[in-house]
Amino acid sequence: MSESRNEVVLYWRPWCPYCMKLMFQLLFVRLPVRKVNIWRDPEAAAFVRSVADGNETVPTVDVAGHPLVNPSRRQLLAAVREHAPHLLNRRR
Repeated sequence: MSESRNEVVLYWRPWCPYCMKLMFQLLFVRLPVRKVNIWRDPEAAAFVRSVADGNETVPTVDVAGHPLVNPSRRQLLAAVREHAPHLLNRRR
């Protein structure tokens, strides 16, 4: 779903405590993240279902074309270091 394989996309939905937790943790990391509400974007919801065994499990994060379902901050940053390390040095 990610239009660019050179970005981090966080798929979320309102009132999701796991999404809120991850978004809060990412406030303290200099990482550009594009947030997509799956309740407002049917294509985003379909993407999440395609990588989460048919479920709309959020947060789901696409790191430069590598999806992670419900990752911890540590797992997300490890994926960024592996697949898109140049994003760690960019400012929002």
